Amino acid sequence: MQTKPAAGREPAARHEQDATPAKAMRDLDFSTILDTELLQNQCDAVAEANRNRPDVMRSDLLAVLKKASTEGRQKARAALAADGSGLNCAYRISWLQDQIITVLYNFATAHIFPQQKDKFAVTAVGGYGRDTLAPGSDIDLLFLFLPRPAEETHKAVEFMLYVLWDMGFKVGHATRTVEECIALSKSDMTIRTAILEMRFICGLQRLETELETRFDKEIVTGTGPEFIAAKLAERDERHRKAGDTRYLVEPNVKEGKGGLRDLHTLFWISKYYYHVRDQAELVKLGVLSKHEYRLLEKADDFLWAVRCHMHFLTGKAEERLSFDIQREIAEAFGYHTRPGLSAVERFMKHYFLVAKDVGDLTRILCAALEDQQAKSIPGLTGVISRFTHRTRKIAGSVEFVEDRGRIALADADVFKRDPVSILRLFHVADINGLEFHPDALKRVTRSLALIDNSLRENDEANRLFMSILTSKRDPALILRRMNEAGVLGRFIPDFGKIVAMMQFNMYHHYTVDEHLIRTVDVLSEIDKSRSEDLHPLANKLIANIEDREALYVAVLLHDIAKGRLEDHSIAGARVARKLCARFGLSQKQTEIVVWLIEEHLTMSMVAQTRDLTDRKTITDFADRVQSLDRLKMLLILTICDIRAVGPGVWNGWKGQLLRTLYYETELLLAGGFSEVSRKERANAAAEALRAALSDWSQKDRNTYTKLHYQPYLLSVPLEDQLRHAHFIRQADKAGQALATMVRTDSFHAITEITVLSPDHPRLLAVIAGACAAAGANIVDAQIFTTSDGRALDTIHVSREFADDADELRRAGTIGRMIEDVLSGRKRLPEVIATRTRNRKKSKAFVIPPSVNITNSLSNKFTVIEVECLDRPGLLSEITAVLSDLSLDIQSARITTFGEKVIDTFYVTDLVGQKISGDSKRANITARMKAVMAEEEDELRERMPSGIIAPAATARTSPPAEKKADSPA
Repeated sequence: MQTKPAAGREPAARHEQDATPAKAMRDLDFSTILDTELLQNQCDAVAEANRNRPDVMRSDLLAVLKKASTEGRQKARAALAADGSGLNCAYRISWLQDQIITVLYNFATAHIFPQQKDKFAVTAVGGYGRDTLAPGSDIDLLFLFLPRPAEETHKAVEFMLYVLWDMGFKVGHATRTVEECIALSKSDMTIRTAILEMRFICGLQRLETELETRFDKEIVTGTGPEFIAAKLAERDERHRKAGDTRYLVEPNVKEGKGGLRDLHTLFWISKYYYHVRDQAELVKLGVLSKHEYRLLEKADDFLWAVRCHMHFLTGKAEERLSFDIQREIAEAFGYHTRPGLSAVERFMKHYFLVAKDVGDLTRILCAALEDQQAKSIPGLTGVISRFTHRTRKIAGSVEFVEDRGRIALADADVFKRDPVSILRLFHVADINGLEFHPDALKRVTRSLALIDNSLRENDEANRLFMSILTSKRDPALILRRMNEAGVLGRFIPDFGKIVAMMQFNMYHHYTVDEHLIRTVDVLSEIDKSRSEDLHPLANKLIANIEDREALYVAVLLHDIAKGRLEDHSIAGARVARKLCARFGLSQKQTEIVVWLIEEHLTMSMVAQTRDLTDRKTITDFADRVQSLDRLKMLLILTICDIRAVGPGVWNGWKGQLLRTLYYETELLLAGGFSEVSRKERANAAAEALRAALSDWSQKDRNTYTKLHYQPYLLSVPLEDQLRHAHFIRQADKAGQALATMVRTDSFHAITEITVLSPDHPRLLAVIAGACAAAGANIVDAQIFTTSDGRALDTIHVSREFADDADELRRAGTIGRMIEDVLSGRKRLPEVIATRTRNRKKSKAFVIPPSVNITNSLSNKFTVIEVECLDRPGLLSEITAVLSDLSLDIQSARITTFGEKVIDTFYVTDLVGQKISGDSKRANITARMKAVMAEEEDELRERMPSGIIAPAATARTSPPAEKKADSPA
């Protein structure tokens, strides 16, 4: 509960990370925002002019107040742009709202309900009660009544509320007597918190004073621990719902971890427990140091600036700092691009560092609360027992003690006596399975200056760190605590450079440091055999990994050089070479770590963007890997990397791709690559199919065995060949020119749709378009031509439903869409247009279209790789253009990560040769860039609406495979 400060705040510096925010001064000039006296006179004039016309009076009053509010907020926005202070902006808007409510109260009690003057009080609660209001925030009001309010009192309040609602405000309100407020506060923690923040605006002030006095005496006294426990539990639940990390790349500024609500929780707790009116008093009480208080001010001002900019930019109460507005807000803050980091990435790094400061301040306050409780009220039980103080010795340690399952310092000078104990604290916590006492973490944060070059080079400190990193218990938990306390970035300065660093794309869900710690978490999970169902091959291989230490170091450091001008894999390997020596790794271990970091993207990119049935893909990859040990470790690192990118990025299909690449490469490295000729292997496969159809007539066995060319026989498993044979024979008996068959696979997270159709050069384009129209994401397609001129295409799409029955119904719908388009019952351009009509084009991301054409990646095919911004129907348009260019697509890989797509096509000309002419290449590049940039293309306008019994066009096509998503 507080009164409005007579004035305001000193202007804040507005630029970049080292900006100093506004300090709460007492003389902010509000007169530029609104002339209150003039507004009151205008409203009184409205009343005088319309005494006998109440409806006109109300509409004229509304117009005057709306104009004052709109102009005042525009001036607050201009002031925010000028001084950059978020708190000043929030104070100005709050003050403006106070004036409008006061003028409205005066109008209602002077001209509408004159008997109600000084019969009730209007108070602000919630954030508004703290004198702060964002442009789109709700207006939370508590109307305090006398014990037996007259009916007209209710009507006066209703009049005020309806005017505020008609002005467009979202008004949260309650009407209560003082007695009702006290009674409800005893049982409802939300109401208790609201009254804690109550601030008088206008009306009968003695009601507000009475409630404040009684609230302090009857509610607050003696209930501090209960209130604190409730608020911290509330905070934990809020974090759980929002995603329990402060490093989500589209954070919720209000509700997210490290956001404004966490600061509010600190304010509530300190006000309730320490009875302070101003946070500066926490310094006098010894709860915060002067430096920590300045951090609190900076964090509060910065977060308010971000929130106010978000509301102004979007015109609504937008609390999620989405990609769409991050660029504009970075610009408003005055950030500029620097080598290796864009302006928006620098702004977001500042945001995450502030969120980390909020976490530090939370721990410091909790430590002070526990210490205070231990001194003043020992032996509390129930909820309050969390604040009791009992310690016991920890075996083998004299520096630390256990306090109710948490590690604490034996005395305050432990770190000063021996700085290595900073690392030892985390090591002892790990081996004893202890959480951290907030006081211990507070002292760690305040002792970071002790982590200098001498400590970094200390053998014992590095031994302790390696023990933590390679722990069989929960290394990620300890590393995260070290990171939150600032230790990891001080002990490994190169790690400190990527703390709070985000990458401005939709693929990576977390900041770089959080991603690296999550990668270690996945490795630990595999190491403890807890991922057998998800990663059967990795689970089997890790038991035979000789260099666990090298693997853990590579996993932790693989992205440590992000944000630099040079390739982060090369730069990261150089950083790792220095660190490995410090960590005590041998020369052999160092070389494997360096190689793994240099190549950490290779396996994922090959698996997802190259044709794994092309022998040169495997031989080129094997040449880079060179040994089975490297192959095993690279596979595990790749799995950990993709898994740690974010929820939903890993799926069974990626696992299958990586396993296929692993097995093919393992065979080659072990010297087992088949030397039997392609023709002999194809003949053997045909005989195997004939033998498997033993219950068919001789005629049918001959007919359906001879349907397939070598690429089909060599790459499709016998089990699938049998299903296809039954499917084709059934369609023939039914006289169907077009037919589809569906099945689903939960482990691989895909659903398979097999299409039988007359062949056509644009068949892939039409099928891809039909899938896009049905909302299906193609992850793979196998495209074959039969000897009688038909196409047998197997399309794999991502699963959407966990239940097989639901997924099969969805697959049937997609199959019918494909049949409808191929038969001409539906026109492709129209169904795609329906799907994309309401699609909002992303303005946040700019990816210049690029085309790379090479003949060196395959012995038989030209490989065309394109990269651009993804959109529905893109694959259909690209494959249509390739057909226009008289190119035969032999296989295709579609790799999407976030907003970006990388499509790789293995093609030949119509006579089966590679593309060699410069003019031909230039034409392909120009046409592909045009379609990717959504430019007008006359030839593309002639895309067929479907295929209705087209003339068979000869085509020999080995598997075409398309994959979703890419490595981190």
